[in-house]
Amino acid sequence: MVQKAKILLVDDRPENLLALEAILSALDQTLVRASSGEEALKALLTDDFAVILLDVQMPGMDGFETAAHIKRRERTRDIPIIFLTAINHGPHHTFRGYAAGAVDYISKPFDPWVLRAKVSVFVELYMKNVQLREQAALLRLQLDNGNGQESGAATETAAGVLAELSARLAAVEEQAEALSKQLGDHADAGALATAAHLERKLTGLRRALDALEPGTDGRPASVPSQQ
Repeated sequence: MVQKAKILLVDDRPENLLALEAILSALDQTLVRASSGEEALKALLTDDFAVILLDVQMPGMDGFETAAHIKRRERTRDIPIIFLTAINHGPHHTFRGYAAGAVDYISKPFDPWVLRAKVSVFVELYMKNVQLREQAALLRLQLDNGNGQESGAATETAAGVLAELSARLAAVEEQAEALSKQLGDHADAGALATAAHLERKLTGLRRALDALEPGTDGRPASVPSQQ
């Protein structure tokens, strides 16, 4: 069974949550609702999410404050946040969103196709990251268990796993390159921030894959954390 990514939807208005679910249902992922910043933080204590769609204007803890809490937690600080807002107070308001740690800042009403496309990029990246980590753990186990006559088979298996990981990552890198070309030089700040975040994540994943190359003791180096 293929594992589904979880997407956290945070908005105090039920009709907005319903609209987001309708837009993102085509991605066939697990959509989790939160009607406040506090509820979102509780959900983040127990589950891993590919991306967070966060409304800015909410009673009590607003989107900016919620994002600040998310970024302070080691467990959640690397989860991409897309701010959704009906407020339009000029560039300084948008910059505040990026300063809070958002990878994108989208004003309502927004194009459903654009939002779905942006979310799908982070879902795909998350799923590739999960696959990479799982297969890296399997690779380490195979190398640790290989000895004597079995070591040659283990090494051969490891090489095959590394090749598959590299191919999977290369596919995402091609998608990212195509996205950057599509954006061009005239994209808005939000789109450019999204592309930059994606590039950083891919660079981290490539370094993690390179670290799996067997070292002098015949074992792969540990996988570095993703930023």
